[in-house]
Amino acid sequence: MEIESPPVHRERIVPTGERRGLVLVHTGDGKGKSTAAFGLALRAHGRGKPVLIYQFMKVPSARFGEHRVFEQLGVPIIGLGDGFSWKSKDLEHSADLAREGWARAEATIRGGEHFLVVLDEIMYPLRYGWIALDAVLACLRERPPHVHVVLTGRGAPAELIELADTVTEMQMVKHHFKAGVPAQRGIED
Repeated sequence: MEIESPPVHRERIVPTGERRGLVLVHTGDGKGKSTAAFGLALRAHGRGKPVLIYQFMKVPSARFGEHRVFEQLGVPIIGLGDGFSWKSKDLEHSADLAREGWARAEATIRGGEHFLVVLDEIMYPLRYGWIALDAVLACLRERPPHVHVVLTGRGAPAELIELADTVTEMQMVKHHFKAGVPAQRGIED
């Protein structure tokens, strides 16, 4: 590692636009997409803003670490799916759940009662064709101006990246799973 001097001068850029709801996308093959979205949810909740989290691949009865803490904090986190496709016993049922889940999420976004709506792992049902990309894009364009939406998952479509205000691509540099270390409670769930 090369040592560098801390910066002492910084060019200050003054924003000229108005504050408005943002569309944020967390995508890529690296770890941390959902975790980053949950961090934003915690930040918004900490400021007293109403937050709602939809998880497109988790079952409604899921009790992972995030469910436990959000329940304690009073932040709704709703599983809309039946697990990842390789765990599903009926892919048509999975697709139906995704479409029903999208209808709920769309109503929430358009309703405008929440400051932040998280659409966790929505990229999977988009990529599988279970949810129409055009419908998601239209909802994001037409949402109330104060509503922020975070969408997570691998393989975000180019059209969604184009529409988004902020896109972060998580890149895997190294992952413990590739070294044979299994998933661990509190880290992956």
